[in-house]
Amino acid sequence: MKLVLATRNGHKAQEFSALLAPHEVVALPAEVRLPPETGTTFAENALGKARAAAQALGTVAIADDSGIASAALDGRPGVYSARFAGEHATDPENLAKLLRDAPAGSALAYVCVIALVDPDTGTEELFEGRCTGTLADGPRGDGGFGYDPAFLPDDEIPPPPGRTMAELTPEEKGAISHRGRAAALLRERLG
Repeated sequence: MKLVLATRNGHKAQEFSALLAPHEVVALPAEVRLPPETGTTFAENALGKARAAAQALGTVAIADDSGIASAALDGRPGVYSARFAGEHATDPENLAKLLRDAPAGSALAYVCVIALVDPDTGTEELFEGRCTGTLADGPRGDGGFGYDPAFLPDDEIPPPPGRTMAELTPEEKGAISHRGRAAALLRERLG
């Protein structure tokens, strides 16, 4: 099945192509406008983007919203993960703020909600994936993006143990990541 992914994020487009294979994931055309992410939940933001893409193109669209929730920060940054250190903050700036604000060893959860919208049938479905872990004492690894360099997953990973998400191979990360888990539920639904 061909799916339009409602995002401008190149990392996500690459990751979704691998996670949803053999389904074809195509990038959102540049002329399609996405609504601002003003929702208070991941589901609200994902649905808004998927609805906009499906309506503009008249085809099945998917979108996700995801982020990291820190137990030490009462679930923040949550839906504000991409702008935790400010509206135009970079990944390293957001990560540095998390490392300053939350203690090493504190509980974290990556959360991803994928929305599927089919304009022909009026179907709207949500798929949520989570990956729990703890905050490392500093960044390690050059894979992944965002908060990956300081996220130590709770899941068992192949040796050596104690690696951050940024130290895992893309295949290892995809098997346990919040996005990988949500995508597996979507892939199962699509058949």
